[in-house]
Amino acid sequence: MADDAEISSLLASGYAHPVSRMWQNNRQLTKEMLIYPLFVVMEEEAEEDIPSLPGQKRWGINSLIRFVDTLVKKGLTSVLLFGIVPDELKDPRGTWADHPDTPVIVAVKALRKHFPNLFIICDTCLCEYTSTGHCGLLRDHDGSIQRHESVQRLAEVSVAYAKAGAHAVAPSDMIDGRIVEIKKALLASDLAYRTMVISYSAKFAGSLYGPFRDAAASCPQSGDRKAYQLPPGARGLARRALRRDITEGADAFIMKPSTFYLDVIADAANICADYPIAAYQVSGEYAMIYAAAEKGYLDLQTMAFESAQGVLRAGANLLITYFAPQFLDWLDTRELS
Repeated sequence: MADDAEISSLLASGYAHPVSRMWQNNRQLTKEMLIYPLFVVMEEEAEEDIPSLPGQKRWGINSLIRFVDTLVKKGLTSVLLFGIVPDELKDPRGTWADHPDTPVIVAVKALRKHFPNLFIICDTCLCEYTSTGHCGLLRDHDGSIQRHESVQRLAEVSVAYAKAGAHAVAPSDMIDGRIVEIKKALLASDLAYRTMVISYSAKFAGSLYGPFRDAAASCPQSGDRKAYQLPPGARGLARRALRRDITEGADAFIMKPSTFYLDVIADAANICADYPIAAYQVSGEYAMIYAAAEKGYLDLQTMAFESAQGVLRAGANLLITYFAPQFLDWLDTRELS
């Protein structure tokens, strides 16, 4: 007769069948969890391939509406918008970030009109619009970030996106104090009651953003962002930033990148237990998986799901991913295994 220790050591019976294996997952990936990043340009019919981000494009507003229509019909519920303007429109202040004709504002209005149930998030940063390529305004004498002036500018941009109809603004700059200033500006404009503030509280100055910067034309013209985005090994700073942004009024949180920072996502799940937590599978992570699949080293669908399961297991309940269009199809057709 088996003793109690032998009986309690038997785990395989709990995952011997595909259905029971599914039951063991801490959290199931669903379509409602997906947030799809989109790049919007000024040319209305543009549909430009991005070589470093296979399968992704820069969209003009007309082609964007046609493309998003196909995804909404498949179950997409949320998008994250990034705007791109020509270099000649960029200046040190990022004036075109909130110009009435800037691609993000035009896209928000059009998406609200065509897809009333789509949740629209605007990435709120200046790097795509500044002539310096930095996320804020710089001091002339040493090129460092002017904190106060930068967060005031980000607050202005946030209000403009909210007025256009954005459901959420997501400041991705990582400059200290911007959450509270954005909240104050939204309150002063009577927009705080309907505009979610999603903070990129733990965004690391790592090496995985190259394809995105190609896509958004947002590379710094000099220097880097290491003085205002977190060092890759700084788990304690990430925890402090999360706690700070809770006190400043953030409504939800984004961890970025995802795969290499699962410990930070787990920390966020603990510190921000009562808030939505999104993991952003950034451009470099997406490109690595895609490149390995093209080489035949791994199966694209299997690896995409495994990477998603990793961040959900760590504690995220939302996934920002360039794989969103594929996931919409895969979730309909994937067989249990």
